[in-house]
Amino acid sequence: MSDIHTSFPTIPALLAGVLRAAPLTPLAQALTMLARRLVIRHPGLIDRLGPHAGCRFAIVPTDLPVTLLLHPHPTAMRITLHRHPPAADARIAGPLAALLGLVHGTWDGDALFFSRDLVIDGDTAAALALRNAIDDSELDLGAEIAGFSGPFSTLLYPFIDLVARRTGMPLRRAEMPQ
Repeated sequence: MSDIHTSFPTIPALLAGVLRAAPLTPLAQALTMLARRLVIRHPGLIDRLGPHAGCRFAIVPTDLPVTLLLHPHPTAMRITLHRHPPAADARIAGPLAALLGLVHGTWDGDALFFSRDLVIDGDTAAALALRNAIDDSELDLGAEIAGFSGPFSTLLYPFIDLVARRTGMPLRRAEMPQ
């Protein structure tokens, strides 16, 4: 993991504005499909939550006009999107780049928390369990998204990497030093 960065790339205002006007249901359905794929491919993800598996997690990308509400479940994982903060057991907020970097192992979650780049409210034990579950699963969201395209996935990787370089967003799992 690299050192902590206190300035993260942010989503351009124009793109955030489009999301503000867009219907959320199709995007929520796509995110739910991705989440269910993650649970199938990484079955320990839900198990690792232990007693917090029934918690609702609000993930708040502070540079986007939506909140993701994660409903973990081994067979019925679901993500809903909300324009106003929903009720949740734990809330994790920060720039989208920081949240993606946390998922991909680019940045250390403790460092993000202590630098206040990430803010955690509510059940901090549940938030820590979620972070540990994600860390243990070594998720690569770019690879999972590319996997939806079947035999064309190898064509998507260069595009995902290009978008990551252009935006500064960590869209793939960090390379581990050898």
